[in-house]
Amino acid sequence: MKTCPCSLRTAAVMAALSLVAVAAQAQEIVVSAAASLTNAFQEVGKAFEKAQPGTKATFNFAASGALLAQMTQGAPVDVFASADQETMNRAVAAKLIAEGTRADFAHNTLVLVVPATTTTPPQQLGDLAGASYKRISTGTPASVPVGRYTMESVQQAGLTAALEPKWIYGESVRQVLNYVARGEVDAGFVYRTDALIERDKTKIALTVPTGTPISYPIAQLASSKNAATAKSFIAFVRGAEGQEILGRYGFSKP
Repeated sequence: MKTCPCSLRTAAVMAALSLVAVAAQAQEIVVSAAASLTNAFQEVGKAFEKAQPGTKATFNFAASGALLAQMTQGAPVDVFASADQETMNRAVAAKLIAEGTRADFAHNTLVLVVPATTTTPPQQLGDLAGASYKRISTGTPASVPVGRYTMESVQQAGLTAALEPKWIYGESVRQVLNYVARGEVDAGFVYRTDALIERDKTKIALTVPTGTPISYPIAQLASSKNAATAKSFIAFVRGAEGQEILGRYGFSKP
């Protein structure tokens, strides 16, 4: 029985298209990143795709703890960028991270912000214990890194008991920022990079010292099916162009 040449050509074309589709898919990555990286990473992603034609970075932004929970439950992720070392440590302990790919790429600062209409902002953390500050927000400490940094600073200042009844917790640092911007709370703890986003609606009252440096680690997931592109993205974030973009959004180099 003879095979029609046209059938052979069709099969060859289909096979070639399949290989192209597989190759294209191998260039696509999903990046789960801390909410505070939203604006900066969106620009980093565009620059990365421009620098490496054919690549595509899709982002999933949320609190670092929430992202870890998603990955633990099997969410398909190629790169994880956390706002703290503790959450990344937990990802490593859960064997989610590809060995040798973890690296720090940015630092941040904790600040206290108040609504822009506030006439007498607090001059020190102790002022938050006063009657003028009834509702104070930060991230949920169990899942949002900014909440853990906040509680550490509050404890160091001896204000844990005084502020306990005043807390309004947010599911991410951006939610905390929104609470302050809308005037739903009297003050909130966020990162400096977030405060710069809502300069018309909020203002920084003071910089808050933290015992633990606010450093951001990034790593490739062990389950990534697009390891080469994931590694390229991490290298881009840590490279000159990625660092320049992060610097414009208020992040400092590690």
